Amino acid sequence: MSGFFLILMGVFIVVVNLIGYIYYKKKKSLYYAAFTVLLSAVFLGAIGGAIALFVIRDAFAIFYGMQIAYYLLINSVIVFSIAILATVKRKLTAW
Repeated sequence: MSGFFLILMGVFIVVVNLIGYIYYKKKKSLYYAAFTVLLSAVFLGAIGGAIALFVIRDAFAIFYGMQIAYYLLINSVIVFSIAILATVKRKLTAW
């Protein structure tokens, strides 16, 4: 059972990063992509909690969704940090 949830967590992380990449290619803004990753993290965390509720059938399964959201939020902080570092690097090279 736990293997299924680990795979699901990995799939959600990959999906969130792909969504962020698609929005980056569309809008050409790293910050917009980071914000999209943040919103997707909240949305997919809720979906993960719902899937856990249906699979485990226990009220405490919602904490699994919170755990997925936590890892996805860490992922969005990493993406935002990369956006800041890329902006700083761009400003320093142009200076």
